Amino acid sequence: MKRHQLYTEEPQNPFALSVGDLMASLLLIFILLLSSTLLRLQDEFENKSQIAERYTAIKADIYNELMSEFERDLQKWNAEIDPKDLSFRFKEPDVLFETNEYEIRDKFKVILDDFFPRYIQVLSKQKFRENIEEIRIEGHTDNRGGYYYNMELSQNRTRSVLNYVLEETMIEVGEKDWVKSNLTANGLSFSKPIADNQTEEGRNLNRRVEFKIRTNAEKQIDEILKFNVKD
Repeated sequence: MKRHQLYTEEPQNPFALSVGDLMASLLLIFILLLSSTLLRLQDEFENKSQIAERYTAIKADIYNELMSEFERDLQKWNAEIDPKDLSFRFKEPDVLFETNEYEIRDKFKVILDDFFPRYIQVLSKQKFRENIEEIRIEGHTDNRGGYYYNMELSQNRTRSVLNYVLEETMIEVGEKDWVKSNLTANGLSFSKPIADNQTEEGRNLNRRVEFKIRTNAEKQIDEILKFNVKD
């Protein structure tokens, strides 16, 4: 008599995945994560590009307006406007202060009386004022004397300039609160030279007062760079 062998199928586990199914699932998850990361990076790049373009446009517009207003005065004041950082730079140290003193000389007061109200008139235009984060008065020295001595001297000088332009120049009444909320005084000793401190000519150039403009776009760029460094 022939014997028939009985074969029975083992019950399948509905939760079991083949190796191929598992790899396909992992690949899908990886693709989704990669796509999400690429989209985020694209958005960040576009955001940075927009901020950089806005900063460049604002900076160029402010520079052109300042040049239009002050071009005829720069030579007689021995001043310049730097298009790279919008520094309005007064470069005649003998006109600004007496040696080792922080009281403003009368010649510089005459210049500030003319300069500052017109400067604020340009910056307080509606198209600029909402984009301005800070108006900095910076004081710089040469490297003769100690660092801390020059730091105190430069800080005292910028405070003298700030007090004078706020209290003595003819700023429009409606603009004074806006100016006070944005104007700062910053003494930097000899930490930011623009010329060689080994020559008398270079030291004269380094003893200067600057008015600088910091825009909101510039602040955003700095924050993005700090964030990227942390990452």
